[in-house]
Amino acid sequence: MPLSTHQKKHLRGLCHALQPVVTIADKGLSQTVAQEIETALSHHELIKVRIRQERAKRGETSAELIESMSAEAVMSIGQILCLYRANPNRPADKRIQLPKA
Repeated sequence: MPLSTHQKKHLRGLCHALQPVVTIADKGLSQTVAQEIETALSHHELIKVRIRQERAKRGETSAELIESMSAEAVMSIGQILCLYRANPNRPADKRIQLPKA
């Protein structure tokens, strides 16, 4: 389910206080890095990822990451990418509460 503009705005606000949990370097998206991002998304639902690559390569890596993780891109500024994926298995009080679309 794609996020509405209002929901993305809410998530961007939450994302500002976060620190990047994973850094993707010049070698790109490896199996171990993908596993770590998968774990972080399952646990936190909203994460920041730092992509330390050239500008042209960064877009490709971001698109690959979003597709492989089945996540939504909340924001992308420079080398920082914020990803969101709801986890229905988390307790209701621990989930990120999105505003109505």
